[in-house]
Amino acid sequence: MNKIYPEKLKAGDEVRIIAPSRSMSIISKEIREIANKRFAEMGLKLSFGKHIEESDDFVSSSIQSRVEDIYDAFSDKNVKAVFAVVGGFNCNQLLRYLDWNSIRKNPKIFCGYSDITALNNAIFAKTGLVSYSGPAYSTFGQELYFDYTLDYFKKCLLSDEPFEIKASESWSDDAWYKKQKDRNLIKNDGFLIINEGRASGTLLGANLFTFNLLQGTEYFPDLKNSVLFLEDDKECSPCHFDRDLQSLIHLANFKDIKGIVIGRFQEASKVSNNILIKIIKTKRELDNMPVIANVDFGHTSPIITFPVGGEVNIVAEDGKIKLEIIKH
Repeated sequence: MNKIYPEKLKAGDEVRIIAPSRSMSIISKEIREIANKRFAEMGLKLSFGKHIEESDDFVSSSIQSRVEDIYDAFSDKNVKAVFAVVGGFNCNQLLRYLDWNSIRKNPKIFCGYSDITALNNAIFAKTGLVSYSGPAYSTFGQELYFDYTLDYFKKCLLSDEPFEIKASESWSDDAWYKKQKDRNLIKNDGFLIINEGRASGTLLGANLFTFNLLQGTEYFPDLKNSVLFLEDDKECSPCHFDRDLQSLIHLANFKDIKGIVIGRFQEASKVSNNILIKIIKTKRELDNMPVIANVDFGHTSPIITFPVGGEVNIVAEDGKIKLEIIKH
């Protein structure tokens, strides 16, 4: 399958906000106002899916409503990019009902993270369209310490140039959406090399638990010559991460994977550097590939934007790391 890279954003473009997972109804007025202002400052015009405020017992909406908003967003020629409101738990419900031909024939930027991992990888598997793991609409409502996230968003979605991913100066694991002014920054010690080596390939993955939901289905991407970007949230204990990673390793074509990049864990997960190193070192299938960790993506702040289906290069040698997005 040929890869399809969507056109980059430019001032004046329309961006459609949809809720393929959790509802817009959980997003406060304050966060909406800050997010709207941020998009406006980039010269981007926002429009919103018809059903994004609907909310059921799962703080989501019906499959029909969510599928309709995705179809409308991709079929509308005026819309140049589609952003998820936020993550959640259930966007894999939609996969059997999506019009993949419509998505393939109307390629455009699609961006979100966490539960949106299911859509990112399924879109690539079914259509060849490269999509993006990065800030959701609600993420743009973060009032303070947003510069790093915004910088990498622009590098990935407003430019075609390759870019190197460098560690942020500091990070946070606070509930910023509850108390915007009460933030706790933590000094960043940089990326962690667990296994040295070099790797280049197609970037796949993002949220590990969600990625694994696609195993054994037509929506799971081909792992040949891939580099996996993997992360998980605060509910992922060391035991959960270990077994979820082992599930990937048991796949017949895991041998085709060239390297692994792991996003920073939340403190509540208790996945420390020492524990993570122990997990990786117990898996002999990883011995001959580079594995690096504590990269700025996942459920802490700030986060990078990266292309699911794009091209990445890793050099982790002599205690130094160069992590570069080659094509996006």
